[in-house]
Amino acid sequence: MDYKNSGVDIEAGYKSVELMKEHVQKTMREEVLGGLGGFSGAFSMEKFKTMEKPTLVSGTDGVGTKIKLAYIMDKHDTVGIDCVAMCVNDIACAGGEPLFFLDYIACGKNYPEKIASIVSGVAKGCEMCGAALIGGETAEHPGLMPESEYDLAGFAVGIVDEKDLITGKDIKAGDTIVAIASSGIHSNGFSLVRKVFEMSKNALSTYYDELGKTLGEALIEPTRIYVKALRSVKESGVTIKGCSHITGGGFYENIPRMLPEGVKAVIKKDSYEIPAIFKLLQNTGDISEKMMYNTYNMGVGMMLVVDGADVDKTIEAINASGEKAFVVGQIESGNKEVEIV
Repeated sequence: MDYKNSGVDIEAGYKSVELMKEHVQKTMREEVLGGLGGFSGAFSMEKFKTMEKPTLVSGTDGVGTKIKLAYIMDKHDTVGIDCVAMCVNDIACAGGEPLFFLDYIACGKNYPEKIASIVSGVAKGCEMCGAALIGGETAEHPGLMPESEYDLAGFAVGIVDEKDLITGKDIKAGDTIVAIASSGIHSNGFSLVRKVFEMSKNALSTYYDELGKTLGEALIEPTRIYVKALRSVKESGVTIKGCSHITGGGFYENIPRMLPEGVKAVIKKDSYEIPAIFKLLQNTGDISEKMMYNTYNMGVGMMLVVDGADVDKTIEAINASGEKAFVVGQIESGNKEVEIV
């Protein structure tokens, strides 16, 4: 008896590392010390000494049950982008700049090419936000999960000068809420999605005219990464008073998280066109409007609160970064809640 006979293939692990190296290398930053394969990842903080009060911000998350789509579609090169996005968007919400990322893959069996494909997505996400992929772990769990399945999670660290932290404390009635468009469902609410739509290869390969693509293509579309958009707003000279990443819990849970006491957010649902995938999901599943806004991003991946005088400059900066921005509502006196009208 040996380790391989028990279900853990060490040689496959070595091959996975070799296959992923080319992807990881593309994410390197000058602050990274050492290379891939050490027991830890080292990152120099030397260049950040010029900040008045350098402050680390962090985020950790996974992809959730969206990963089941990757199994069914046998498409593994985008869920890594989702994983990075879920972590670094939270860091950007605090005003932080992502520095480095680590991933964790648990699998029933290590298929090196599949693992390398997953990591290629993680590396792509890191490239998109400027973070270095400085380490990770692939754990083979025979008997704990099916051989064909895996789970993916990640952890990111960023930095911000304390004075530039986005806390929401200065939000006041009269401020404007600017939204940044999502690419679709992103990475939340897929347990409900999987109840509404049949999760089979045939069903996911079905083309829908209103989507302009197959159902599977629409559902697996990666989460947008908003780091560059928020950086662009900051570089334009606009002060972002509050920021909300619209993830699990949709509008009703996430928007109040950026609000101070004494104000509420009023969102005008007819201020933008809700993407077709949400309409298809709601109609097919007979889901109430309240539940949709309480579960999904409804076409809005990030919301920013800015002074009314800065709205045009904010939208211009976001659009220049490659994202789509629009005014979605305003701040009024209230009790730290959201109203959708």
